[in-house]
Amino acid sequence: MFTIPALLAAFSLQAQFTVTIQAPADFKDQDAILYTLNGSKDIIFTKEQSKNNTWTFKYPKNYMGMMKVYFPGSNNTFNFISENKNVNVKLEIQGNKVKDIIYLDEANNIMSKLQEGSQKKEMILPALSQIKEYYKDNTDFGKALKAEIGRLSGGSEGIDQGQHPFIYYYNTNYSKFLSAKQENKVSQDEIINFIDKSNDMLETSSLLRPVLVSYLNSGGNTNVGTSVDKLLDRLKVETPRGQTVLSELIDIFDVYDMQEFKNKYLNLAKNLKCTITDRLASTLKSNANVEIGAAFPNYRFQSPANTTARSLYDVKADKKIIIFWSSTCSHCEEELPKLLAKYNELKSRNIQVVGLSMDVDKEAYAKKIAAFPWVNDSELKGWNSSYVDTYNVHATPTYFILDANNKIINKPEHVADVLQYFSLK
Repeated sequence: MFTIPALLAAFSLQAQFTVTIQAPADFKDQDAILYTLNGSKDIIFTKEQSKNNTWTFKYPKNYMGMMKVYFPGSNNTFNFISENKNVNVKLEIQGNKVKDIIYLDEANNIMSKLQEGSQKKEMILPALSQIKEYYKDNTDFGKALKAEIGRLSGGSEGIDQGQHPFIYYYNTNYSKFLSAKQENKVSQDEIINFIDKSNDMLETSSLLRPVLVSYLNSGGNTNVGTSVDKLLDRLKVETPRGQTVLSELIDIFDVYDMQEFKNKYLNLAKNLKCTITDRLASTLKSNANVEIGAAFPNYRFQSPANTTARSLYDVKADKKIIIFWSSTCSHCEEELPKLLAKYNELKSRNIQVVGLSMDVDKEAYAKKIAAFPWVNDSELKGWNSSYVDTYNVHATPTYFILDANNKIINKPEHVADVLQYFSLK
């Protein structure tokens, strides 16, 4: 009578693995957050505190795919893989920033070398092959060139699928669908079959979004709707995979400013009568937050400049211009000075500007906002900032215009549209 519970207990112990991160004593961060992956979305699993500069995460179930650890104190982040076995990573630190990552477990060590080799193969191998034409094979340099070309020309065919199922899955499908050196162009039907028949590693592999972009490109700009409908008809939007793909497509259309298609498939998602997955629900919520007429969600400032307000709602004005920007954004560099030139006119009409920065570097951010007299704030977490998902931000600069009650009344695409809205062009 105790056999089945004993077997289940044994299975649960086997399914659990640990992720151990080691850092030098001078690394100042205490907290670390572990993420899994669903499509292109990082999913928070848990947060742990350092014990003797070591973080140990216990994962209680099977998971094969990409993972990420993020240190919010210093904004350091790095990726690795899980193959349902213990992960062991050692960090080298310089100036409280991750300088190098040493993978001590077999799977991540192999994956790291394969990815490094793949990058060199695509970027360096063609150049080495050209250089070789100018050197004789019997010289020391010629021999070294020949050896390196031979090494880089090798593939990942030797990966044992039984020993390393995720590495085999990732490299095989990356080579087939995404490599710049594809020998044979894959058809749309092949991509549909892959997305439909693939196991759960598709969602955790980071391949889904680039494969979808490749699929849309293969159909051409004039056949986007037909391509998407064909794919969704096969997958069925009532299924978890169908909803994950639908969510990814909505985000892709948002990123590439394909508003017509975004609206079409966002409405499809809104009108679904079946159970909605968490992945699709998050896409629906972030889009609902920023629809025209919606109340712009409040944001509590971290370290605001040029204001005593504690939150976005505490900033009182007849209208507000919200800008998501970054000091490293070239378009921001071009557009924000044009807004600055009209700021006094805006302020005289009780129109306030609030800049929320996607910066990471505190000094670069502080130097830039010294020229901006409007309300400024930043979490200094880049694309890990909390407002990325809340306000559905996919690019910088992104603008919103709010009324006195913090309702969205306009979503300008460029600073020229902002100035035109207020008749300031």
